[in-house]
Amino acid sequence: MRELELSDGVITLSPLRPEDAAAHLAGEDEALVRWLSGSPSTPEGVAAYFRHCGEQWETTGQLRAFGIRAGAAGEEDVEGVEAVEGENGVLAGTVDLRFEHSDLAPGQVNVAYGLYPSWRGRGLATRAVLLASGYAARVGAREAVIRVEPENAASAAVARRAGFRPAGRMRDAHGTVHDWYLRGLDLFDRK
Repeated sequence: MRELELSDGVITLSPLRPEDAAAHLAGEDEALVRWLSGSPSTPEGVAAYFRHCGEQWETTGQLRAFGIRAGAAGEEDVEGVEAVEGENGVLAGTVDLRFEHSDLAPGQVNVAYGLYPSWRGRGLATRAVLLASGYAARVGAREAVIRVEPENAASAAVARRAGFRPAGRMRDAHGTVHDWYLRGLDLFDRK
């Protein structure tokens, strides 16, 4: 499964791999910490998480974590950093699918995403959500869920652009309030 690649011609999604850890650490900023991880990453923590992601892929676990790859080797991103990783570009962010969560109904999959600062504002997160949702449909999910903290307007905009509809506001088991966005996956190709 680690050979899996999903592409729309602009971005490619492929399973996160240990060699992505340094790029992830370099790309993490205050916004990713606030909306996704809750605290700054450490090299050890990222390495352990990426190993866990690999194990989940190998065992067809409930987490499927993709690296969002954009640009081509030798191309520069908007901050002038040359892309040097792989033929499918550099790591621009991540998109995760969780097929089981205490807040989800059977058949639902949670979609979470984040881009590194120099890759934001180009529509890449929307593309990643659509590619990941198509994959989720092919492996049996019926509905995708994006949970967004109400103050995270950029993430809510991605959900809407990807065709998700608002479905209310809920408090999770940790007390965090999220606006829920839903999208049925029946229109995605299940081949």
